[in-house]
Amino acid sequence: MAITQDNSGPMPVPGTRVVITGASSGIGAATALAFARQGCRLVLGARGEEGLEDIARRCREAGGMAEARPVDVTDAAAVASFAAEARGILGGIDVWFSNVGIGVVGKYQDVPMADHRRVIEANLIGHMNDAHAVLPIFLEQDHGTWINMISIGGFLASPYAAAYAASKFGLRGFSEALRAEVSRHPRIHVCDVYPTFVDTPAIGHAGNYTGARLTFPPGSLAPETVAQAVVALAARPRNTTAVGAPAMAFKLGQFAAPHLSASLMNRFMDWWSARAERGDDTTGSLYAPPAGISGVEGGNRRQAQTTPVTKMAMAAGGLVLAVMMLHRRR
Repeated sequence: MAITQDNSGPMPVPGTRVVITGASSGIGAATALAFARQGCRLVLGARGEEGLEDIARRCREAGGMAEARPVDVTDAAAVASFAAEARGILGGIDVWFSNVGIGVVGKYQDVPMADHRRVIEANLIGHMNDAHAVLPIFLEQDHGTWINMISIGGFLASPYAAAYAASKFGLRGFSEALRAEVSRHPRIHVCDVYPTFVDTPAIGHAGNYTGARLTFPPGSLAPETVAQAVVALAARPRNTTAVGAPAMAFKLGQFAAPHLSASLMNRFMDWWSARAERGDDTTGSLYAPPAGISGVEGGNRRQAQTTPVTKMAMAAGGLVLAVMMLHRRR
């Protein structure tokens, strides 16, 4: 398995034909803009039409060609139609970036089962719908790169986000199986991307049953950092790309001391939810797209450095990493 954290290298050629789902905000939006700056041609999909049109406009201003098409990736027939339309617009598909991701935070028993199901439908089934729609196109062309946004949550279990963990662990297994199936087609690639925490609007879109206001921990990545890694994969595909300095330590820790690291994280989440600023329970954007334009960044990275709770998060994260690496050495 090829793994890289060096995101430098060749960029895609102008005119590369790219499809991105989950393109209306966050990583998807940042990646669309990064491809546009390389002169690529894009078809962008997401549920939120207003945010999608805003990013398509910004892509055109950045030098790319971009068309926006609303789509809900949990609807397999809609995704198949979206893929066919994208192929018609672009004349083929060279790169498909599956980027849809939603979450709900709270103790497992406190979150309604319908919300857990919705996370699985979007994060796992949605990506499978994407692959099912584009793989026949790749096979007919005898080339294509499917880039699968997973997150470090595919290796490290997430207490207070059980459905998210299930979706990401499942997505990692699906991707590995699909990669094996296309292994006899050397020009067809399945690439997985595993970032750590990324400062996007997603934190404000998540369902929340913790009783506390959600924030990202200190050290969260800029969406543009992940976008750079994704764009590089279009020119130089690799099986697995970890983004963020702690990513490889988390990956090793999943094999070295998975129960201990999850237990420590659960204790921290218990501590955090009792002390963080209060918030109301919400389903977030699980069942409807966010209203208006969300943009690329969440704006939490600078603010996160100043609060006592997030300073404690830094200490907790360091403790988890230290314990995992100690067990690895043993």
